[in-house]
Amino acid sequence: MPRRVVRLRDEVLSADGETLRAGVAAIQAELDVAPEFPPEVEQAAQRAAKSPRLPDLDRTDLPFVTIDPATAMDLDQALHLERNGDGFTVHYAIADVGAFVSPGDPLDEEAHKRGETLYGADSKVPLYPKALSEDAASLLADQVRPALLWTIELDGDGGTVAARVERARVRSRAKLSYEAVQHQLDQGTADPVFTLLKEVGERRLQKEAERGGVSLPLPEQEVRVDGDHWSLAFRQQHPVEQWNAQISLLTGMTAATFMVTAKTGLLRTLAPADPRDVKRLRRTARALRIDWPENQSYPDFIRSLDPATSSHAAMLVACTRLLRGSGYVGFAGELPEHTGHSAIAADYAHVTAPLRRLVDRYAGEICVALSAGDAVPGWVVDRLGELPKTMQGSTRRANQYERAVLDLVEAAVLQGYVGESFDGVVVEVDDRDQRKGDVTIREPAVEAPISDGGDLPLGTDVRARLAAADPRTRTIRFELA
Repeated sequence: MPRRVVRLRDEVLSADGETLRAGVAAIQAELDVAPEFPPEVEQAAQRAAKSPRLPDLDRTDLPFVTIDPATAMDLDQALHLERNGDGFTVHYAIADVGAFVSPGDPLDEEAHKRGETLYGADSKVPLYPKALSEDAASLLADQVRPALLWTIELDGDGGTVAARVERARVRSRAKLSYEAVQHQLDQGTADPVFTLLKEVGERRLQKEAERGGVSLPLPEQEVRVDGDHWSLAFRQQHPVEQWNAQISLLTGMTAATFMVTAKTGLLRTLAPADPRDVKRLRRTARALRIDWPENQSYPDFIRSLDPATSSHAAMLVACTRLLRGSGYVGFAGELPEHTGHSAIAADYAHVTAPLRRLVDRYAGEICVALSAGDAVPGWVVDRLGELPKTMQGSTRRANQYERAVLDLVEAAVLQGYVGESFDGVVVEVDDRDQRKGDVTIREPAVEAPISDGGDLPLGTDVRARLAAADPRTRTIRFELA
């Protein structure tokens, strides 16, 4: 797959930031989203920031740290791990939005309209005003913050032994980036907590494989903003990000267990793959000349793929079809017919990103009540029926926003290069018209439509000629050179 640093002729292909910001503003108007909040919501955020409801339990003794992208300020999670006999204790602090937001107040009502934070280059549309999401409620270093504190006991193999969640005051000791932590681990200079994170993360990855869970190792396409210049890059996850993600998944699965046991909750679900889709993927593998033994499961096959190999990259793109259709289900008193998340191969709930996702606040409140043996608050139960639809709408809007911004930047970066040829890989071919498909360009980092007079060669390295690039319509198009 494409390299992480995107360069052409020793200079980064970039576009003018002022022009792109105007384009992003047009996208926001088109989708009816606004970074700014109504005055009454901003005022409510300022008041809440000054008077959070701090819990009695003080766990500022735990040396938490946060690990996020370097520029992130909306820090939802702080982590601490320690050995416990032959096993481990995971302490996971989650920002307590409920310490600042009350049911029915202006912040709450606005959050229900937004659903989640939208991301598009440097044009973020937050769920809550920055006075909360990037300051008073964020788990910033050296600040005492209210949190939902998960304590999860694991055995030596990484299996869950016991868990609880409660409100507590916490304090992060350091704000760290994935790159910095990975560098320290590679150099052998990392704090022992990160050595434990690696150990626990690898055990949890093994548990995932045993469950039949799967995650696609696709690189992320990202927009890099450097002053007034915007460029594109593909970014592969660092190992520490995978280990950190396993802690979040562990917490979400633990939360789901609480909810399913109590028959009250809000789960993230994904139906099992249609056998016809799996057969279709097997045909794709044969077309790409990738060996997929009949006795090898789909998750094990995914783990055998190397995204740096062109044919494997195309295979991974094809596999994304099986991850479509995820949603939420709320319930109180009776379990729904389907509770599981097929990609995780377990019941699962979103509870670790309440500053960025509305549903996590509700799921967190449910778990705090259940862990204490208390009744789930009525204001939470009252919203369980409508929240899946709210989140479905916000997820669709978030995807549209992110895709539109990427389309804009791709077209702006490439508009001066129409007629030139680029190295790429054909990663998808239209089932109904084999002359059409998608190509991943290595430099700059672009995924775009491609066409040819004959059938496209799926999974093959190609030279692709840029036929069109128009920032006004946010479209680009390639042809085989």
